[in-house]
Amino acid sequence: MDILGIDVGKEYIDCELLSEKRATKRVNNTVRGFEQLQTWLRHRNVRKVHACMEATGGWSEELAYFLQERGHVVSIVNPMQIRAFGQSELTRTKTDKADAGLIARFCKAMQPAAWEAPTPAERRLRQLVRRRRALIEMRTQELNRLAAPGTENVEKSIRDMIATLEKQISELDADITKTIDDDDDLKGKRDLIESIDGIGPTTSATLLAETPHIEKFESSKALAAFAGVCPQLKQSGRSVSKSYTTKIGNRELRRVLFMAALAARRSNAVIKAFADRLQERGKRPKEIIVAIMRKLIVLVFGVLKTRRPFDPNWA
Repeated sequence: MDILGIDVGKEYIDCELLSEKRATKRVNNTVRGFEQLQTWLRHRNVRKVHACMEATGGWSEELAYFLQERGHVVSIVNPMQIRAFGQSELTRTKTDKADAGLIARFCKAMQPAAWEAPTPAERRLRQLVRRRRALIEMRTQELNRLAAPGTENVEKSIRDMIATLEKQISELDADITKTIDDDDDLKGKRDLIESIDGIGPTTSATLLAETPHIEKFESSKALAAFAGVCPQLKQSGRSVSKSYTTKIGNRELRRVLFMAALAARRSNAVIKAFADRLQERGKRPKEIIVAIMRKLIVLVFGVLKTRRPFDPNWA
C-alpha cells in the first residue's frame, strides 16, 4: 500500500506520497483542501493509501475523518514518536515539507496501527468536553484578573464575563450529560466509571471523550502509559533519575486524574488504605498522588473490562 505522510498545520497541510515515485503536495487545511488532496491522489492513480499524521487535536482529526470515509487507512500517532524517529535518522531540517517526509518514512518503517474513529456521539462528547475545558481556563484567567490589584475600573466588566462563562459552562454540563444519557454505550460506561468513589462527572466525561475505545486497550498498563502516569527510569552509570509522569501521555487525562486522586484519597476506603501503605513506606506526597492516579486507571480499566461496577471488597 502507498504511504502518505501528512504534516498538519493551522492553515496548510503538507503531504509526501511514497509510491512508485515520490511526490509532494500542499493544500489548505479546509474541506476544499481535503477534496483537492483526494483529487491529487486520484490523478496519480492512487486509490488507497496508509496516511499517517501527528495527533494535533481537531486539526488532524477532521482530515482523518475525511480520509477514512473515502476508504484510506489512517494512523494518528504521538508527536514524540515522530520526534524520536527523526532523532534516530539524525534529522536536522525542520520545515513543514520535511516533516511530511519524516512522517511518511516513519509510517513505512513502523507500520503504526490504524486509527479507530469515534462514533458520532463520542465525537460530540469530545467537542463538548474540550470546549468546557477551554471555558474553565478562561474563567480562571478572569478570576485571577479580579483578584489582581488595580482592576477597580474594569471590575464590572470582569464580573460580567465571569457570569457569562459560568452560564455557558453550566449549559455545556447539561449538554454533556444529555449526550451521554442519550447513548446506551456511553451511559453504561459512565455509570461503571462513576461507581468508583472519587471519580465524578467531569473525570468520567473526560475519560470517555479522550479515550473513546478505552476498554480495547491491551492492559491497564497500556492505558496508564497512554495517560502518561507510568514511572520513567533513566540510568546512566551511577546516575539514576526517576520521574512519575511523562509528557508522552494525554495531558488532559492526567489533569482530571490528579483531581480525582485527591478526592479518592478522602472518599475511597480502598484508595485511602493504599495511600497509607505508601506513606508508611516513606513515599513522598507526589509519588503517592501519581500512584493513586495509576491505581484509578487500573480500577477504571477493570470495571469496563468486566462490565461490573466497582466493589471495594473485591478491590
